[in-house]
Amino acid sequence: MKTKIKFISPRQWRQIAFITLGAVALFIAVRRLPTGTNLAHVDFQVPGGNIIQFCDPANPAFIPVVAVKSPVTMRLATDVPPATGRVVHVTLNLRTFTGRLIAPEDLLVVHTKLLHVMVVDPSLRDYKHIHPVPGRRPGEWDFDMTPRRAGLYRVFADFTPVATARGLYASAECTVPGKPDVPPAEDNWTYEDEGLRFTLTPDAPFRVRDVITLTLTVESVGGHRPVPLELVMGAYAHLVAFDQGRSGFAHIHPLQAGLNQPLDPVRPQLAFKVQIPQPGRYVIWSQVKIDGRERFAPFWFEVAP
Repeated sequence: MKTKIKFISPRQWRQIAFITLGAVALFIAVRRLPTGTNLAHVDFQVPGGNIIQFCDPANPAFIPVVAVKSPVTMRLATDVPPATGRVVHVTLNLRTFTGRLIAPEDLLVVHTKLLHVMVVDPSLRDYKHIHPVPGRRPGEWDFDMTPRRAGLYRVFADFTPVATARGLYASAECTVPGKPDVPPAEDNWTYEDEGLRFTLTPDAPFRVRDVITLTLTVESVGGHRPVPLELVMGAYAHLVAFDQGRSGFAHIHPLQAGLNQPLDPVRPQLAFKVQIPQPGRYVIWSQVKIDGRERFAPFWFEVAP
């Protein structure tokens, strides 16, 4: 039996060459397409130790933002001197370690927003979660806030650069004249406000580095009126934890990933996990949205060694 050997004609060779060249040209063209950001991973690299590491936004932890160097610096400017009860327009900018401004196209949307800003006073009683909007100039971000207490406010930024796709943080300070308040001395796991009762229940006593499961329950006082939770930043609730020294924070999201899972309309509950790295006094602020309005509730507790 003879085996027939089929040779490729010159015409077929030319077709193969044209297809190969076309594929190579398409590959090069795709690689050269702009990604929307001019920043690279190297812009966020800081030499040396004691540096904030990139974090997975899906697995938040308590971040010591103040005590540890960040690859990003934040600067604040206000239109008027801050004062208790006065609306202040704040402009902030974020710069990489290499000095480059961070603009909207340089950030990924995480929890429905490009930039999350947490503002808290020395007593931890005045907490605000704000989403700045791009300003008039490239690299500027604007927001308004009304301080309700006096003292050195600390401002934390939480964001995810396109170049790294990992969470990063920065902090800055803003002084409101007057005598600061002091944090409450007693613990509380229940908070009532305007006919609503918020309860945060840990599954075990808080100890350093233990992973604790928290259950947030929201209900009307009396427990009969429906409490339909609405989405806020893509979830039905958020928790933010601060230590008394405000060395950092933890932005915690519910374990319930599926938004199609129905909640109890009268007594909705959501579970969270948190791990606290140092002993001391802490507060956790919960944030939910009901009837189109965001509601906040604080819970104070002690973490044992």
